[in-house]
Amino acid sequence: MNVMNARLSVMMFLQFFIWGGWFVTLGTFLATTLAASGGQIGMAFATQSWGAILAPFVIGLIADRFFNAERILAVLHLLGAVLLYQLYRAADFSTFYPYVLSYMMVYMPTLALVNAVAFRQIKDPALEFSRIRVWGTVGWIVAGVVISFGFAWDSQQSIATGGLRNTFLMSAVASLLLGIYSFSLPNTAPLKSAAGASSLKQMLGVDALGLLKDRSYLVFFLASILICIPLAFYYQNANPFLAEIGVTNPTAKMAIGQVSEVLFMLLLPLFIHRFGIKIALLVGMAAWALRYVLFAFGNNDDQAFMLLVGIALHGVCYDFFFVSGQIYTDAKAPERFRSSAQGLITLATYGLGMLIGFWIAGRITDHFTSGAGHDWRSIWLFPAGFSVAVLLCFWATFKGRDRDKAVLPTAV
Repeated sequence: MNVMNARLSVMMFLQFFIWGGWFVTLGTFLATTLAASGGQIGMAFATQSWGAILAPFVIGLIADRFFNAERILAVLHLLGAVLLYQLYRAADFSTFYPYVLSYMMVYMPTLALVNAVAFRQIKDPALEFSRIRVWGTVGWIVAGVVISFGFAWDSQQSIATGGLRNTFLMSAVASLLLGIYSFSLPNTAPLKSAAGASSLKQMLGVDALGLLKDRSYLVFFLASILICIPLAFYYQNANPFLAEIGVTNPTAKMAIGQVSEVLFMLLLPLFIHRFGIKIALLVGMAAWALRYVLFAFGNNDDQAFMLLVGIALHGVCYDFFFVSGQIYTDAKAPERFRSSAQGLITLATYGLGMLIGFWIAGRITDHFTSGAGHDWRSIWLFPAGFSVAVLLCFWATFKGRDRDKAVLPTAV
């Protein structure tokens, strides 16, 4: 790894350490420490979607047109550190919600920014990006290990005494570090418009919407929205599910998914080069359906292996759809608005799709909750069936023509 890639890898590590440091245990924290309902938990998770919806316009306005991406990244993470500290101090859901909404408005644009910084500094995105992005996954894993084994904040005793509150403080410190570090990142200046004077459409990043004129990309964009509906069930319910059925160290065990993500992210360039983008995306969607079936029929006794396999499938679920989608988007977009294009796919996935998904997940969870607890089998079978439906629609409508495969740089 050269020096430039090492610097970008540190950026990715901190970026996802921050998110993994509090987001995985959010549902458990809200249900136990703040006594939130399923609907309220869905509202809290949906804040990431509101932030993602705004991201393309924030990034299109400032990163592609006016200010260096690494400087915007620094400012947003410094502000994020302050907001995370306020989440650490929040005493109830009504106090917590405005801060988590504000934080996600600040954090979600940084997902597109770190991608934009990385893509601008590397020569072969299909080969190099996954090797840099994998350090973000390592950061997420380390956060989970620290929570479970470093401080045991997700133990039954610590959960009961509000120990998960400390995850926000840990993430605030990491956000402060990344904010300072971002000022040292490579210069990523705005690219000049080919036409000279920028129109309002260009300034707002709306020109990235031109990608949707391509039929293949439009199908991919719509599929990205739809597949994030079942994805929301995992983010919202997996940690509470594992904790409720008695799985020990659930946060660290969930990090098994990120370990598999590391492996499959390293294999992804070769897979795309060999089989093309359509097969990669289909494999990712199939993995979502399979993991939810495993969750539905697994338990913490003789079927515990099904839970572990379901968690381990995260590498296929995430890499083969979301990372492939980021590479596909970068390859499809003209250079002058690639940052806007990354913001656009962030809007489709973490924005529209998961906003709908968290709302549905909250309603489904409440519907199958009684005084005796959750009917987890029914809860998990819903996203399993939905994933299959999205897969079949995508398979029938996305045309993996040679020209769509050709836009991806070779990985060998």
